[in-house]
Amino acid sequence: MSDEIEHDINSAKPTQSKYGNIRAISLGCRLNTYETEAMKLAARSINEEIVLINTCAVTSEAVRQAKQTIRRAKRDNPNAKIIVSGCAAQIDPQSFADMEEVEKVIGNNEKTKPETYQGLLLNEERIIVDDILSVKETASHLIDGIEGRTRAYIQVQNGCDHRCTFCIIPYGRGNSRSVPAAEVVRTINRLVDNGIKEVVLSGVDLTSWGGDLPASPNLGNLVDRIFKLCPDLIRLRLSSIDAIEIDENLFRNFAQNPRLMPHLHLSLQHGNDLILKRMKRRHLRQDAIDLVARLKAARPEIVFGADIIAGFPTETEEYFQDSLSLLEEANITYAHIFPYSPRPGTPAQKMPQVARNIIKERAAILRAKGAQLLSQHLQSQIGKVQDILIEANGYGRLENFTRVKIENGIQGEIIKAKIIGASEDYLII
Repeated sequence: MSDEIEHDINSAKPTQSKYGNIRAISLGCRLNTYETEAMKLAARSINEEIVLINTCAVTSEAVRQAKQTIRRAKRDNPNAKIIVSGCAAQIDPQSFADMEEVEKVIGNNEKTKPETYQGLLLNEERIIVDDILSVKETASHLIDGIEGRTRAYIQVQNGCDHRCTFCIIPYGRGNSRSVPAAEVVRTINRLVDNGIKEVVLSGVDLTSWGGDLPASPNLGNLVDRIFKLCPDLIRLRLSSIDAIEIDENLFRNFAQNPRLMPHLHLSLQHGNDLILKRMKRRHLRQDAIDLVARLKAARPEIVFGADIIAGFPTETEEYFQDSLSLLEEANITYAHIFPYSPRPGTPAQKMPQVARNIIKERAAILRAKGAQLLSQHLQSQIGKVQDILIEANGYGRLENFTRVKIENGIQGEIIKAKIIGASEDYLII
């Protein structure tokens, strides 16, 4: 579970946009947001009013909210045809095809291909979903930007070869496959030519990039090539990564290259070694602590986020306390907390479960600790002069991804300003 669950906090909170007669709703991860833009471009051949809904399957709640979103979309757009895709639709297409609101269900491999939409509404088949585990080709839908965004998310990798016991995502995304570096570089240079100042490398299991390519380059090699061949790119950022897979080239870039932003979201999931083994994770608690300490020593301004699951099967109070203390020991500023929910077909579903009320209580405790650590970080920024990338809706981001309230400024520009205060979750200039 890597970038696939790196959300803007709420895994099922929809982002919506309109492209001509196409309305699109993206649920879940930033990778889905990126792919939804590619879906809109691919669906331009459809002349009728349609709503594209790109679903998430990371939790049972995300699937429930996906179906709720579909019903609401049909109520709000009664004349539109509802086309559903994404991980939830890939894993269980029939349950979505059975909904009277849904016109078509298309798979993750099909959703960004223009040929999928040509004559789609005339096709009698309601379900157009391939076996995702058989897909071998790399992603081919790199685009020149995301509508309404000041930064661009570039999908350089898709799928996952790991099988964490709680995770259903590989069955929605398939096995790991990478976009060749030359194609990534060409796309980034187009983005820079179009005025984009910050690019985010994104993927389901980002640090596995290159494993399926000739000579098996690693993610650090890709970052090296980007900095060498995209000289006008001002900011490069990474999305969520597996902490155990940071290669030495990547570490060197974090330590030495100011163009690589000092912010890293880690897929940690838990703070207890036995639970990590039962999750089938490949790192131990101390590995995470040591990595953070090493990066902090090399680049003191770096800020960390992390995913933590509350209430994984067999989690005792003692094991839970290990997760709670890990937030502080691993210097986590942005804690993304996920209450465990069993997914059918996963090994964790068969393990002894924690009571739902206890899971809810533990998630709340973790979120409260996360809020405390974020507040401490915000207070530490007051008085500093920082570079801020101006976004839409009156906000911007520091290099370490801290949100800043901005009264005036041109979207997409980078300004230098002094931080004078902090609110609950953002800074004030």
